[in-house]
Amino acid sequence: METAVDLGFLEPCEEWLLANKFFRSKVGGKPAWLELKNIPIPKDLLCDGCEEPCIFLCQVYAPLEDQEKCFHRMLYLFVCSNASCYQVNQSKNIKVLRSQLPRSNDHYDFDPPKEDKPSEPVPSPVPLCVVCGCRGPQQCSKCRKVNYCGVVHQRLDWKQNHKAVCGATTIVDNKNQNSNILFPQYEIVTEPEEIEQTTKLTEEENVKKQMEEYDKLVEQGKIGELSEVSESEMDTYAEQLEDKHFEKFKQRVAFDPDQVLRYDRKGKPLWLSPIVPSEIPDCELCHGPRVFEFQIMPQLLNSLKNENIDWGTLAIFTCEQSCSTPDNCYIKEYVFKQDVISTEQPKPLETST
Repeated sequence: METAVDLGFLEPCEEWLLANKFFRSKVGGKPAWLELKNIPIPKDLLCDGCEEPCIFLCQVYAPLEDQEKCFHRMLYLFVCSNASCYQVNQSKNIKVLRSQLPRSNDHYDFDPPKEDKPSEPVPSPVPLCVVCGCRGPQQCSKCRKVNYCGVVHQRLDWKQNHKAVCGATTIVDNKNQNSNILFPQYEIVTEPEEIEQTTKLTEEENVKKQMEEYDKLVEQGKIGELSEVSESEMDTYAEQLEDKHFEKFKQRVAFDPDQVLRYDRKGKPLWLSPIVPSEIPDCELCHGPRVFEFQIMPQLLNSLKNENIDWGTLAIFTCEQSCSTPDNCYIKEYVFKQDVISTEQPKPLETST
């Protein structure tokens, strides 16, 4: 049975095919910015915990056919690489940005480019950080030939690369430099999800079934009435609920165990825990509601080769209207990082947007 979900899988790809003008989804490397004049300033990509630069995780190409302004549309995720910033069910160390353009725009040709031979990306009119590929307003004070997003990446590059070549007549742009802080690069290819036909309960039926099971435990004297339940009994019941969510999650993913992304705009996330945000904040720009768009799966962690990064799943919610600004600036969206190791209720309004 085919579902409404598109699944994303990692595949190796020629680096030049992951450039901005080919509009592909990808993981790792440097971001392939869509809109090139209003690339986010470094402050917008700092971790809300440690205040160090977040690193590009992935981008998802998600045009909306019913809106000309969204003929090209890309969503970008950035994450902090400091392990101490990963708190249970909190997303202060993760950033999500949305960019979109009509088919006729200032950067790209009306028709798609040919892919029969290597070609260069469309260059950005603003300088980019040589380390991470984000906006780089700062220059090396000595040679003024390389740019950085800030002092953190400038110091890193000085130790690893730039010190040896600073002042040289020409400085070669080594695309592989600083790869130790960037994630390995892959293309994300998608295909429809197909699962075996099974008896499917609605959300209401699932809630009813859980309440019936709870009432049965009360009748059997295994737990007390809700007002009489001890903290330890509530913890036990919460753990049972979490186990059921996780089991359901594993059963669904088992059909395609290599999936790293689930795309289902205006659908619902595949949660792995009962701990979900109590509400999704409205869009800060137009104040309209946000809807679920896609989620990043834990399987992606296996390919990142970074022990500091961790999550259960990352659920991304975007403006339902996909609103825009007159100058097509990058717009912040909402992400919720769900984990499976705690039943403590998160504080969703404190998570990053």
